[in-house]
Amino acid sequence: MPAVPSQNSLPSFDQELCGLVLDTAPRQFAVVQVYDGDGQDADGWVAAWGFADGNGVAHLLVVDGHTRMTLASPERALCLFAGQSGLSARLVWLARPGAAALDRAEAA
Repeated sequence: MPAVPSQNSLPSFDQELCGLVLDTAPRQFAVVQVYDGDGQDADGWVAAWGFADGNGVAHLLVVDGHTRMTLASPERALCLFAGQSGLSARLVWLARPGAAALDRAEAA
C-alpha cells in the first residue's frame, strides 16, 4: 500500500507549488499608444495586452479582441503600434506577482 502523506506535509507542498508558479510566471505588460499632439494635450490608451515567457517571446492580444500575435520580444510590438505622426508606443510592465493561491477565490 502506498504511503499517504500526512496532513502536516500538505501545506508545505502547497507552498512549494505556489513558489514554483511564482518563479515561472510570465511577465505581463501593456502596449500603450501615446499621442503627443505636438506638445499639446498628450493622450494615451492601452492598445494591447501581452505576456513574455521565460524565453523572451511575447504573446499579444490587441484590445479589439480579434487580433493575436506572437513576437520575438515585447519590444518588437512597439513598431507595430507607433509610426504615425505624433503617435508613439511604450511598454508598461505589471509588477511581478508576490503571492499565489491554489484556490481561485483566494487569488482574487
